[in-house]
Amino acid sequence: MNRTKKVWIAGFALFSLFFGAGNLILPLSLGIKAGLDWWTVILGFVTTAVAIPILAIFAHAKLQGTLYDFGKKISPTFSTLYCFLIYGIAIAIPGPRTAAVTHEMTVQPFFETSRLLTSIIYFGLVFVFAMNRSRIIGLIGKFLTPIIVCILLIIIGIAVFNAPENTPISSFKNPFIDGVLEGYQTFDAIAGVVVGAVIIISLQYSSHTTFIAKKKLIRKAGFIAGIGLLLIYGGLILSGSLFATTFAEDASRTEILTSLSIQTLGNLGTTFLSVLVALACFTTAVGIVTGTADYIKGICNNSQKAYIITAVIASLIGVIVGSYQVDFIITIAVPALMFLYPITIMLILLNVVPEKYASKLVFRGVVLVTFIFSIPDFLGFIIPREHLLGIKTIIPLANESLGWVLPALLTFIFLNFIKKIR
Repeated sequence: MNRTKKVWIAGFALFSLFFGAGNLILPLSLGIKAGLDWWTVILGFVTTAVAIPILAIFAHAKLQGTLYDFGKKISPTFSTLYCFLIYGIAIAIPGPRTAAVTHEMTVQPFFETSRLLTSIIYFGLVFVFAMNRSRIIGLIGKFLTPIIVCILLIIIGIAVFNAPENTPISSFKNPFIDGVLEGYQTFDAIAGVVVGAVIIISLQYSSHTTFIAKKKLIRKAGFIAGIGLLLIYGGLILSGSLFATTFAEDASRTEILTSLSIQTLGNLGTTFLSVLVALACFTTAVGIVTGTADYIKGICNNSQKAYIITAVIASLIGVIVGSYQVDFIITIAVPALMFLYPITIMLILLNVVPEKYASKLVFRGVVLVTFIFSIPDFLGFIIPREHLLGIKTIIPLANESLGWVLPALLTFIFLNFIKKIR
């Protein structure tokens, strides 16, 4: 296989990794609120939903390790705790969200059944596939992604050339910042650190390929995946802004996607898309459950019992959380993301920069400061915001829920300066 073909295969594999069907519902609703500022919102959204996840792949290429290696410079205890938090979040939010999306897009329009019933059947099947590790899931995922992408590109193309003339003004005070924060909800940065290593290890290199050659291949593949995500996410945000006046004011995220597909593809095309999205959501859920169970199995001396118990617990959590509305699941995810995403972003960036700028001291200092200054952002979504007005006025960007950014940057510069003058 020639090198160019390897690059494209790796690029499509990475794109499939990040392109979760559950993420389709996010850009459209963001575009509706963006209005004429859609391009600014796109810049913010792709920062955390595209750029940071692709940098996570670059970090994996550099580390050639596992999720544990991202935080090992801080301490083994921190890295282990971080792994547990990441996998815990994965089975508690993005996994169950796939069941909720499936119900609202595929079941609810045709059957008057409860969300709980859908969730029980959905995660019952997830558990069965997790136990049997059927290759069917892999094959479905392989063919689903290209088909869904083609349909979405058709929707975007029709939307751009047949949009209503009136585009509303933006309802965002800070379009770029709102785009950045909504990008958290894709969980793509977390996906990058969790399964980036799996994709890299799975790439088949010839025995004589050097480390540098591998790194270049992965970097090029990352750019291909990033461009694909940019086209889909950006196109959906633009489509949402162009068709904003055609959606009901109280429409949910899934209703918005369904409405746009009806306006562009018709009822038959919408039904086809709904079924494909449901299947893609299912493969994502199976991947999350099996990935988490594999991790627990690995730290329990390859105990199959630990794998089964973890899969059962993950499926039960999926049943409970997945029985709620998609918008509710997205809302309850915010506090966890405001706490975990900043740390994940900094771990990615610190593992990407040259070694001379990322000593153990720098790792520990920057991550600690990031953790401390992200606490007000985390608390802001749990307790009344007026209780935090004092501290938020002191910290730059804190009112935009990005109070950790400047302190982390200054800490990085200061610690490297101290190291240089010693």
